[in-house]
Amino acid sequence: MLSNHPAYSRAAQLPELLRQRILILDGAMGTMIQRLKLSESQYRGERFKDWPRDVKGNNELLNITQPQIIRDIHDGYFAAGADIVETNTFGATTIAQDDYGMAHLADELNRAAARIARASADAHSTPDKPRFVAGALGPTPKTASISPDVNDPGARNVTFEQLRAAYYEQAKALGEEGVDLFLVETIFDTLNAKAALFAIDEWFESSGERLPVIISGTVTDASGRILSGQTVPAFWASVRHAQPLAVGLNCALGAALMRPYLQELAKVAGDTYISCYPNAGLPNPMSDTGFDETPEVTSRLLHEFAAEGLVNIVGGCCGTTPEHIVAIGRAVGHEKPRLLSGRGPFYAQQP
Repeated sequence: MLSNHPAYSRAAQLPELLRQRILILDGAMGTMIQRLKLSESQYRGERFKDWPRDVKGNNELLNITQPQIIRDIHDGYFAAGADIVETNTFGATTIAQDDYGMAHLADELNRAAARIARASADAHSTPDKPRFVAGALGPTPKTASISPDVNDPGARNVTFEQLRAAYYEQAKALGEEGVDLFLVETIFDTLNAKAALFAIDEWFESSGERLPVIISGTVTDASGRILSGQTVPAFWASVRHAQPLAVGLNCALGAALMRPYLQELAKVAGDTYISCYPNAGLPNPMSDTGFDETPEVTSRLLHEFAAEGLVNIVGGCCGTTPEHIVAIGRAVGHEKPRLLSGRGPFYAQQP
């Protein structure tokens, strides 16, 4: 049974908006944090000033030590025209936080992130332009499909059950704090993604909520496969049972190299909306953002995707900034969204 939770009411607007126009996702969180050149002490704050391990680089810790920084980044993306921002929770699972000895903080980090993003979205929403919060579930630093030991192909450093438990805690915290949808993103291992999707569905069943889900894979090289070996059509076949609102690609390749794989996905996922948020090209340490593409280049490439009828949701991943999002919004603003070829899954029904 679906509840009357406010998040469900907000999320119910998404399919109609997706039929009307291309929606804009935010840009990179990590890039914006890196621009600030925060010190170890700034990451720690007063609460963790005596923590026994270095925590610089634990961007999710900033949800509780520097919440205003995270709020300002969300505000900046909404001001740039984003319809949806992602919570600062890419690495907020117990598995990822264990690298810093902070696994016990995962629930708190996710709840703080969701509250910060929710407050920003509510402050920027208007009747004509509602704003949404996507609860971000990243891939974790451990993979269930690939051995960490080149000499032992059968070795694994994480189990499906460990992943499921970590993702369930994350989904529960994000859902209870009011995200409008879940985004399982930067998928390099389909088995990890399946654990996340299983955990999200488990929370749906236990809570009575049912929110939209977006699934976004990452093609890691010119082979056209994700790291665990699947082609894009095979990846979609493995996750389509989750009936996502949208499926797409993000990260790894810039938009120029992503086109053929996005075309493949749009062809096989005819009854589901398509998202795309590439990196700003390839890494370039000499650039201000660490990546090659200017807002003009990234937005031109995404405009080509929109003009070709490939996309419903666009935004940016590593190296993108509010300036990229402004340019992307302008570039696709007059293009029609991709139409579904069937009635679509849950949350994507067409009249």
